[in-house]
Amino acid sequence: MAGLQHRNGSYRILFRYQGKQHTLTLGAVTEDEAGTKAAQVDYLLMRLKQKLAVLPPGIEIVEFVQMDGRVLPPASPEIQKINLTALRDQYVAAHRASLEPNTLKCIQIHFRHLEKHFGAAFCISDLQLSDLQGYVNHRAKAAGRNGRKLSTVTIQKELVTLSTVWNWGAKMKLVVGPFPNDGLRYPKTTEKPAFQTREEINRRVAAGGLTDAEKAEMWESLYLTTKEIEKLLKYVKSNASKSFIYPMLVFAAHTGARRSEIVRTRIADLDFDGKNVVIHEKKRVRAKTTTRRVPLSAFLIGVLKKWLQSHPGGLYLFSMENMVEQGKAQARPITLDEAHIQLKRTLADSEWKEIKGWHCFRHSFVSACASRGVDQRLVQAWAGHMSPEMSKRYAHLYPSTQAEAIARVFG
Repeated sequence: MAGLQHRNGSYRILFRYQGKQHTLTLGAVTEDEAGTKAAQVDYLLMRLKQKLAVLPPGIEIVEFVQMDGRVLPPASPEIQKINLTALRDQYVAAHRASLEPNTLKCIQIHFRHLEKHFGAAFCISDLQLSDLQGYVNHRAKAAGRNGRKLSTVTIQKELVTLSTVWNWGAKMKLVVGPFPNDGLRYPKTTEKPAFQTREEINRRVAAGGLTDAEKAEMWESLYLTTKEIEKLLKYVKSNASKSFIYPMLVFAAHTGARRSEIVRTRIADLDFDGKNVVIHEKKRVRAKTTTRRVPLSAFLIGVLKKWLQSHPGGLYLFSMENMVEQGKAQARPITLDEAHIQLKRTLADSEWKEIKGWHCFRHSFVSACASRGVDQRLVQAWAGHMSPEMSKRYAHLYPSTQAEAIARVFG
């Protein structure tokens, strides 16, 4: 039976285990607290004797009773030492073959911000909710686009990347437990404006009262009417900075494909007899490449057939010549950055200079289909995956179509 001893204002418990005397010092506690602890020690010794409890290897009996029998095994050396950068590097090495170059690029960008805040040597196993909240609060003060603070969506994407890497690390036993983001709070977000025509945007800008950031955001929500698309394509046909720009723009405007989907489209994906093209997707199903079929308009078929007559060569539908060794030209696919730069260069001195990028033609395609009454299920099948938020922004018709609809209701 455990005995109590009181000396110089301090209590300690004396007990025997496997024939040896042991002492557990309690310190300056009350007599009731000391008695309660002594009873717990007696109970644990009884369970050990009855083999209802087992003393873990490497744990002393005094430590065992001091922790009420709840002694955790020590963390593995890997978990103790793994830091933020090492976890990222191991994740990238394991997934390099299965991830798109653009995805790997985003991971590197996100981790640069994380390392800048936490430090590359930060022990990731020590990560707590308070650390994540501190990161959110810090990033919320950073400068974002168009003179605004960094958007909440961007911060969320950075921590989704960290969460993804953490969850993989947990499976690999590099970290322990769930990602500690339960209870994390983000700044309130602002809903993006609905997609609008140039006429609508110009009216709102002319009315005044908008900041530069608000104006820039509105131009990012621009979509073109079918007549405007026709006019723009005529301009581009005569003023394209590179030969691939015109057919690539017609492809974007008549299929609604994303820039990344367009640059990886192959000649073999075209079926002129069946009047469709296979689009290779990356967003619809995680960790799996999927496809969708999009119908080809007669106009697009004509443009592509003419383009293929002078095609630089190679497997990809859109490519350009690249000078290599010994002065021989060899075709290569268009990169995402090249597509963006050449589009901006082509439109720089035109009335279309407000167009921010290739996504404008995707918006225009969906809007044109909606304004012509195309079934929403068909539009989504042609355009591919859209988040609920994006689907909501697309759920509109041309302003003239809406005006005609309300006029039919009220005369």
